[in-house]
Amino acid sequence: MNLPPEYSEAGAGETAAPELMDDGELQSVLRAEFDDARDYHTNQLGNERQKAGDYYLGAKFGNEQEGRSSVVSTEVADTIEYVMPSLMRIFASTDEAVRFMPRGPEDVEAAEQASEYVNWVLNNENAGFTILHNWFKDALLNKMGVVKFWWDEKVETSTEEYEGLSDPEFALLVSDQAVEVVEHEQKVLQAAVIDPMSGVMVSPQIVSHEVTVRRRRKYGCIKVDNVPPEEFFANKRARSLDDARFVAHRVEMTASDLIAMGYDRDLVESKAGATSDLETDAERNRRFADLAKNDPADDSQRTVLVTECYARVDYDGDGIAELRRIVCFGEDMEVAANDPFDHIPFAVVSPILMPHKLVGRSLAELVMDLQLIKSTVLRQLLDNLYLSNNSRVVVVDGQVNLDDLLTNRPGGIVRSAAPGMVSPLSVPQIGQQAFGMLDYLDAVREQRTGINRASMGLDADKLQSTTAIAVQAQMSASQGKIEMIARVFAETGMRALFKGLLHLATKYENRPKIIRLRGKFVPMDPRNWKTEYDVSVNVGLGTGQVQERMQALMMVLGKQEQLLQQLGLQNPVVSPNQYLNTLKQLVQLAGFKDSGQFFAPQIDMQAMAQQQGEKPPSPADLEMAKVQAKVQADQAKAANDIKMAQAKLAAEIKLREAELAAEMALKERELYMNPRASTNIARPS
Repeated sequence: MNLPPEYSEAGAGETAAPELMDDGELQSVLRAEFDDARDYHTNQLGNERQKAGDYYLGAKFGNEQEGRSSVVSTEVADTIEYVMPSLMRIFASTDEAVRFMPRGPEDVEAAEQASEYVNWVLNNENAGFTILHNWFKDALLNKMGVVKFWWDEKVETSTEEYEGLSDPEFALLVSDQAVEVVEHEQKVLQAAVIDPMSGVMVSPQIVSHEVTVRRRRKYGCIKVDNVPPEEFFANKRARSLDDARFVAHRVEMTASDLIAMGYDRDLVESKAGATSDLETDAERNRRFADLAKNDPADDSQRTVLVTECYARVDYDGDGIAELRRIVCFGEDMEVAANDPFDHIPFAVVSPILMPHKLVGRSLAELVMDLQLIKSTVLRQLLDNLYLSNNSRVVVVDGQVNLDDLLTNRPGGIVRSAAPGMVSPLSVPQIGQQAFGMLDYLDAVREQRTGINRASMGLDADKLQSTTAIAVQAQMSASQGKIEMIARVFAETGMRALFKGLLHLATKYENRPKIIRLRGKFVPMDPRNWKTEYDVSVNVGLGTGQVQERMQALMMVLGKQEQLLQQLGLQNPVVSPNQYLNTLKQLVQLAGFKDSGQFFAPQIDMQAMAQQQGEKPPSPADLEMAKVQAKVQADQAKAANDIKMAQAKLAAEIKLREAELAAEMALKERELYMNPRASTNIARPS
């Protein structure tokens, strides 16, 4: 191994000990990284998110004219709200979207338990459906959706009152370190009785304790929550969170919560109540535009600007940057906590990936221009209809009573000096051209997003007189882009989220846990699991593909039943448990999460054999069964080959007979056309 000169034996020398970075230097580094990230995420992406939000809400464009139509089309909202049900059906209707796969046979049971546990944490300890819904909708609308996951430790405080406690009971109660005595009153129910002659106590004193205690219980759990887009920052050239050198989450927290978390009270209170840039953020203010802000009356509820940074910095001076979690308070980002960390607790999704960039494109971007064009066409069409219904007129000056003309009422009379003094000003009808343009814009939207009326089952005209295969092909093609978005979400954000939740479970869970799965209470111990399981993405795709998978499983099920009937339960080709797994997959594809309602979890083959008075198959029996199965397969193949040869020979005979018949017919035709040819025999000279 080649070492640098300063570490070689010949050039060995004393090297200076690395110096730790002080808080001032660290604060300066974080401030520079944050300003660079904020310039991109707030000034560029923030403006684009605001524009997309306005389009989603159908806000005015700012080019409206008084007295003219100001209708706004809702292409952005319609497109996103159509895609959302499909995505939620894919990810929220089953617990099989993302699973952990074992890397060895010894990991099978643990990987299965880890998958069940992580799904349970997401959907039971957290609001899984709401989190996924807001996560995906943020991505479709705002280019990027972000969720955060962390281990949350809390102290739950409860007040309890006890009456009539004896001395041993009171001693046992206060011996608990989690119990704090708030009030205590002691009552003597019976005084001690002492014999006056001997001075010996005949009966002890009986005391009753009335006590009020405060009990503190510390507990922890895995939390998952959505992060508003304006609160998340990353260095602008980051390609993914794995290689990002700076990631930050900026949020306002109450002074009470920060002090309860263990931060220095003086530091927290010195930063509480200060005006932060989040209060003036345009995105946040637009979200809460209909809600006025009121300052809290209690000082403990004043807010502190908290910036939680995950930065790769050379804090220890060894020349190698390491990941650290640094918590800063206030606009000046004063460091309040600084610890090494082993992961970035965020998961990010973008519906349309851009290579080598963390932030991709949104679905709203694809149709925002169409919404503007379609709104313009609709406005002109409506203005044309307004002018047609209330057309302008041409009058001969001085020959018409203008007061009669301006009074527009049914059956009204307009006085004129002579006929023809009033004539309507014709307005060209643009309806045909406008509707054609709207159809063209709908076709462009279908091409960009894959969303059309056929895929929604609304266009009956296009589906009439069409074969089932053609309808299925059209719907599958229209669902392709939605399935691509779902696959991107699963392979990026969902994969990272599941890995992160498994990491938290194995690192922080310090005792076995009993959870309720499919109606049963199952004990699990995350401490025994690994963190390097492979992550398998099994995204349930469109309805058509679900039907195809069910049909394929039905074919497999039929073949399994045939093999079990022919070869018996103890055969090397298919086992009853594999047959059971096929049935479970069919139940889950049919939309039932809990297959345990219909079938047992597993079949114990040894127990079943013992109940039937049979011995479990030995290796020799299994080998013999394998040989027999191969012989039967060879016999079936030979019989099939014979049948195919016979069929081929019969076909060749029929073909030869047809050829001979054709030749005979041709000869007969030649004889009929030239009868002298048959008597053309050489005569003797």
